[in-house]
Amino acid sequence: MPGSKRQNEMFEASPVKQYVQEGNPFSITSCGRRRNDGSPIFKRKRKPDVRRTIGPGKNFNKAKSTGTGGKAGGGMTQKGVDEYKRKNPGSKLKTAVTTPPSKLKPGSKAAKRRKSFCARSKGWKSKRGLAARRRWNC
Repeated sequence: MPGSKRQNEMFEASPVKQYVQEGNPFSITSCGRRRNDGSPIFKRKRKPDVRRTIGPGKNFNKAKSTGTGGKAGGGMTQKGVDEYKRKNPGSKLKTAVTTPPSKLKPGSKAAKRRKSFCARSKGWKSKRGLAARRRWNC
């Protein structure tokens, strides 16, 4: 029992014996909890769809083997967006606004989307991020 002898003498001992679990394969930590020692029951499940740009069912603009090209790695194609919407009904996902800024009407929905994306993605420095910004004409 925790505490000093004097503190423990102030209280009567409980007549009920505490339950002790026997045969549990997991060790007990110092605070009394069970430690997960790699049991398959407690292992985290991986998400089935890891984000990749290549392979079946992936409809992204794929970078060429050289890693160059105007659309290389710059987001989803229209086909990819359509497939995503089929899998996720009610989604409002759209493709990039690829129209040059000079051809966009100032203040239009597309111009606002482009401006918002460019502001959000200013700090993107990866190959994929730079490709996306190039595709959006940022």
